[in-house]
Amino acid sequence: MLVATTRSRAEKPGEIFSGERALAPSFAEITVSIPPGRKVGEVSWPRKLPPNPATDFATVRVQEVDRPSAEGWLSSSVRRSPDRSVLVFIHGFNNHFEDAVFRFAQIVHDSVARSAPVLATWPSRGSLLAYGYDRESTNYTRNAVESLFQYLARDPEVKEVSILAHSMGNWLALESLRQMAIRNDGLPEKFKNVMLAAPDVDVDVFRSQIADMGKERPRFTLFVSRDDRALAVSRRVWGNVSRLGAIDPEQSPYREELEANNIAVIDLTKIKAGDKLHHSKFAESPEIVQLIGTRLSTGQTLTDSRVGLGDHLLLATTSAATAVGTVAGLAVAAPVAALDQNTRNNYAHHVETLGATMPGGEGSGRAAANGCDAKGVTWTKACDR
Repeated sequence: MLVATTRSRAEKPGEIFSGERALAPSFAEITVSIPPGRKVGEVSWPRKLPPNPATDFATVRVQEVDRPSAEGWLSSSVRRSPDRSVLVFIHGFNNHFEDAVFRFAQIVHDSVARSAPVLATWPSRGSLLAYGYDRESTNYTRNAVESLFQYLARDPEVKEVSILAHSMGNWLALESLRQMAIRNDGLPEKFKNVMLAAPDVDVDVFRSQIADMGKERPRFTLFVSRDDRALAVSRRVWGNVSRLGAIDPEQSPYREELEANNIAVIDLTKIKAGDKLHHSKFAESPEIVQLIGTRLSTGQTLTDSRVGLGDHLLLATTSAATAVGTVAGLAVAAPVAALDQNTRNNYAHHVETLGATMPGGEGSGRAAANGCDAKGVTWTKACDR
């Protein structure tokens, strides 16, 4: 895959990009090895470092490149695509760099997508309590992603562009498309599909963004799930005021507006896949990830009655904590920690970090207890798990 990022380079040896913000975009070519025998939809996170390619996802080649080299990689990859297409993936909140890389590798592999894969990754600190920082990082990255979209629009080798965004990444995708549409007086015809999975976007802002893009828009598809438990936590965080993911699909004007704007909805509520938060079904359900690949390969709109497409809409959000770095933020995280293994494993670290910033607080020995140094806890899945 080609990586375009506004993350800064990591200081720790062996790591590439951190969760901090860079002054300018960087690029890299990455090859990921995927082990045989795993279930479709699963990411086999390394249990230790270095990973074992026979059982784990493993990065087998990494090369940082300059912009001309990145453009050369893209042109070469697009020429190998049967339909000269590109798939851009934008990850969500609480993602380390390796999270985004391995998840996109899994989606591309399991969907058998034939498009040139481009990962647009933004500075997420990979912490449940860094919601505010992550949200501002998406704003920080808008110009860079718009620049990527503008290049894809200009490149004559590229005949079709699809965008897949998850969680908070939807805000970045929509804002970048909106900026591009305003600047260019519309979006290019080659932008065919925009897939919004669990979008964390205010319903009124979404309405405005869609309007600003004009009438000639890509085909928008919303992946929804009414049993997304992150959505329930998010609603409490926002003072019990509905976000986009909490609208009643039976009430006006939502249903009429979605129909008027020709926005398709795939309801994943009955799909049983993924973790207990039911938040990443679009990538972890074998049926859905293969559906994405089939539709992208044939140029069709992402609609299918087998997965519950209908008139009803409930978009999932994932904002889990807005009281960043406070005791209140930890209280918000507690219900999620009770449900989700990864959050539960990290929860003690969040408490420890917060305690170190308070009067009389001091870091304790979680890192020593699990064999990871303090930075390692936030750097590797081996430590997180």
